[in-house]
Amino acid sequence: MTKTSEYKLTNAQLDAIIGDETNLIANLSNAAALLFTNLKEINWAGFYLLEPTSGELVLGPFQGNVACIRIPVGRGVCGTSFETKKSLIVPDVNQFAGHIACDAQSQSEIVIPLLRGNQLIGVLDIDAPIKNRFDEDDQFHLEQFVQILLKNTSL
Repeated sequence: MTKTSEYKLTNAQLDAIIGDETNLIANLSNAAALLFTNLKEINWAGFYLLEPTSGELVLGPFQGNVACIRIPVGRGVCGTSFETKKSLIVPDVNQFAGHIACDAQSQSEIVIPLLRGNQLIGVLDIDAPIKNRFDEDDQFHLEQFVQILLKNTSL
């Protein structure tokens, strides 16, 4: 199975799993589990959500090792992706200025902002234990994954 066909299957599974469910935590939980189960060579998949009172990203549903709980907006890969409203692919996290090392095994990372219209609610973060794990194909399909996730989910 090609990477494209694997992502198409994963995205179709997400659409079927969440269906008409609108609960944010339920949908994020199943989305994290689906990614962690379906994607090869990853060691963490989950979400950081904006906490309006503190202005920080706070750990949400995830699969993988214990993670950092709070990430300031603008810091690390997640905080930078959130602040710039852009997806980020980091081939080698050790070369990313300001990288926040939550898991020493993580070597590469991709972060997709959770953006509905102009409203930012958080980020999807996926880590891999190998360098150069993610590319533009991953970004394209994960951005579609996020859109499927957000289409029915209450914010």
